[in-house]
Amino acid sequence: MSRTIPRTALLAALSLVTAAGATATVFGTSAGAATPGCKVEYQISNQWNTGFGANVVVTNTGDPVAAWTLEWSYANGQQVTQGWNATITQSGAAVTAKSMSYNGSLATGGSTSFGFNGSHTGTNAVPATFKLNGVTCNGATDPTQPPTTPPTTPPTTPPTTPPPTGGKADNPYAGAKVYVNPEWSAKAAAEPGGTRVANQPTGVWLDRTAAIAGVNGGMGLRDHLDAALTQKGSGEMVVQLVIYNLPGRDCAALASNGELGPTEIDKYKTTYIDPIAAILADSKYAGLRIVTTVEIDSLPNLVTNVSGRPTVTANCDVMKANGNYIKGVGYALNKLGSIANVYNYVDAGHHGWLGWDDNLGASADMFKLAATAEGSTVSKVHGFIVNTANYSALKEDHFKIDDSVNGTSVRQSKWVDWNRYTDELSYAQGMRSKLVSIGFDANIGMLIDTSRNGWGGTARPTGPGALTSVDTYVNGGRYDRRIHLGNWCNQAGAGLGERPQAAPAAGIDAYVWIKPPGESDGASKEIPNNEGKGFDRMCDPTYTGNARNGNSMSGSLPDAPLSGQWFSAQFQELMKNAHPAL
Repeated sequence: MSRTIPRTALLAALSLVTAAGATATVFGTSAGAATPGCKVEYQISNQWNTGFGANVVVTNTGDPVAAWTLEWSYANGQQVTQGWNATITQSGAAVTAKSMSYNGSLATGGSTSFGFNGSHTGTNAVPATFKLNGVTCNGATDPTQPPTTPPTTPPTTPPTTPPPTGGKADNPYAGAKVYVNPEWSAKAAAEPGGTRVANQPTGVWLDRTAAIAGVNGGMGLRDHLDAALTQKGSGEMVVQLVIYNLPGRDCAALASNGELGPTEIDKYKTTYIDPIAAILADSKYAGLRIVTTVEIDSLPNLVTNVSGRPTVTANCDVMKANGNYIKGVGYALNKLGSIANVYNYVDAGHHGWLGWDDNLGASADMFKLAATAEGSTVSKVHGFIVNTANYSALKEDHFKIDDSVNGTSVRQSKWVDWNRYTDELSYAQGMRSKLVSIGFDANIGMLIDTSRNGWGGTARPTGPGALTSVDTYVNGGRYDRRIHLGNWCNQAGAGLGERPQAAPAAGIDAYVWIKPPGESDGASKEIPNNEGKGFDRMCDPTYTGNARNGNSMSGSLPDAPLSGQWFSAQFQELMKNAHPAL
């Protein structure tokens, strides 16, 4: 039975959403106080449909305090739904925000800030009065109008966990901007309509040794890091890198084969990983948060595509026997994870590859084996990433894994095929639990690549399918419109998914765009090249399939270039079918 395989990929990450909005500045003095007590700036930073985002800046103009409590009431029935950098509770109209352990101390003149998302029913007036530790701050100004064209989705929401003093942030994306690759941004902006997404952060792919210095006059690693320093300003900045050059790379495919042969592990270490580590360790870049996606499509192949499994591939047998995937990943994790500002995220496939009972546990064990190889330890792994460069829907709303139709379980449908998961969010959370149970840190976070899993447009179902059979129920309601869950190359009908954002769900550090939209997964026909990239029939729209995709049509777009090259037709397809819509 097919367990499916994703292919080429690229990384992206997160940007905080800000917008002109309603603002109130509040000043006041307490009765009998010798000096003014507080200043509060309340800004509605974004507004959409029945929701809004707000940012609050609190300044203590009275005596120093070790902790603070801010209180206000809403006049229009607003409800706080999610907050960060404060503990926020609400009873009726009354809202109370209390300081966290790390931002409670405010000297005279000291400031701190927190934010939240909320709901409203049309009117969303700024609160008229605030109290800080019982001191009334009054005199709110009239709010300005929110944006005339509000977004349809909530803004980015940083989590409440602060960066530990002197150590790595629990979530590197929290409160940080994410690097926008100028080279990708320029290509996106040159497309009709592309300026709508050209400022989204995407991954920088180091997919061959030459990419470290720059290919064909393009930006190298140092160029990208220097550009990130310019974009950073005074805040935090995440740079997303894809480490992708293992010997015998991607043993179960052809379009994403690499430059190194199966036995060239020493060359991988000395000419690829070591030079990258030397650059990342430069003190010039110590202020950047560098997130690495480590070797996509490698370790899972050692579980699903070797002898004893239904989809055995001779090349994967070779890589399992020589151990060079394990050695290479372990070496990369150890070398890069020893750098104080590097956050390693290991590729963990996707639900349509590893979501089956006989794949998930074995894969988790394989990840731990690699994480403890070549001097590495599980502490060098900050988290894992799923759906890299793949198309699996983030969340299927119209059917659940426990549903049944006429006594037949959804798991028995042809689409689900006895999988334990129906979508990437549930799989990411399930895989995280499994990894923690076998010894990975309880605080590991997951990333989900949402660059191409939006599945919007006119083909997006609005409800479940007919109850005629379990297959009509699932197929009629699923967002993922691929012909088969195993199809991975330049999929027709795909759309941009959720925009990069931090801490969107429990256990998830961020939704990211690791695969830069518009970059091909592989060529539709054989194209001679010096990059070691072969022709994979799964990228050919006339291909009738193989065992790994249930002998289904590939569903690929025609006339695609080599993997990693710009594919205008794909980019236009992704924008047209984006969900949320552009």
